Amino acid sequence: MASSTPNRTHIPLPSDPGGKSLDHEPNLPLVPIHIVTHASQLPSDFLEPLPERQFVIGFDCEGVDLCRHGTLCIMQLAFPDAIYLVDAIQGGEMLMRACKPALESSYITKVVHDCKRDSEALYFQFGIKLNNVVDTQIAYSLLEEQEGQTRGPDDYISFVGLLADPRYCGISYLEKEEVRILLRQVLNDTTHAYAFQDANFWTYRPLSELMVRAAADDVRFLLYIYRKMVEKLNQRSLWYLAVRGALYCRCFCINNNDYADWQCLPPIPGNIMIQGNAPEEEILSVLDVPPGKMGRVIGKRGASILSIKESCNAEILIGGSKGPPDKVFIIGPVKQVRKAEAMLRGRMLDI
Repeated sequence: MASSTPNRTHIPLPSDPGGKSLDHEPNLPLVPIHIVTHASQLPSDFLEPLPERQFVIGFDCEGVDLCRHGTLCIMQLAFPDAIYLVDAIQGGEMLMRACKPALESSYITKVVHDCKRDSEALYFQFGIKLNNVVDTQIAYSLLEEQEGQTRGPDDYISFVGLLADPRYCGISYLEKEEVRILLRQVLNDTTHAYAFQDANFWTYRPLSELMVRAAADDVRFLLYIYRKMVEKLNQRSLWYLAVRGALYCRCFCINNNDYADWQCLPPIPGNIMIQGNAPEEEILSVLDVPPGKMGRVIGKRGASILSIKESCNAEILIGGSKGPPDKVFIIGPVKQVRKAEAMLRGRMLDI
């Protein structure tokens, strides 16, 4: 997937998904990669979203321990004719604030793979409430459901796996492995092996060719994948995609006003209601876990939490090492979320 020219890369046109093969990159349009340190380097349509100029972009973030407590270093934006690497280190808060209207706008669709931690970092570090996303991880699960496939409670498609799927892209991602090697190097001596992370990889400046390539590769196929997926999703799945994307954005962005300052969740479309068997409202619930009880919730080797996930048609997420460590997040239909809450509270009771 490497670009043959520094700061330029091949990108498949989303308007022609059935055209040139992705297996032969020279056949694809070559577009510039812009490293952005000032808002003036970004397209005016992005900086000033308008209802008459709605469009779709690929989106991703890179950083150090990307979450509320980490550092967001680069934000990638993929347009059909260019890729912009927004340098949050060099441009700072002023640059990121200039991007706030676009990231919160309903007129710009952001295509991203697993937006939860990106949204959390944007919210706590820059006060940005990410809105109107199409999460390809959610879309993949919905398409599998449409086709009658069943998946386990923690069976989420990785971005590398999505790129490799011939139905949506069908390419390998060699740079991702290069970056993983740099982020986690294994050192061996005569008695043991141990690993350490180069946590500062995305903070280095100037950006190396590998950093530019890897950052661009995380977004340059998203518009193509988006078109491939959207054309297969039915109306019911498209609503699920919109509402679950909104709930993913909120997931780790805990505040004290029950998300009252966030955009409203997408309503159930009237055409789905008319068809009968309307989908149930979907919600996000944040359950507080008392000190010392998380072990009971998770269980030995995760057996307890896995059992609850298998019993409920809802996503159950735990903050893990990035936190928050004392909460469980539940996303799904109201009845299934309430069922999961009851089961989780039962695990917390003293025996």
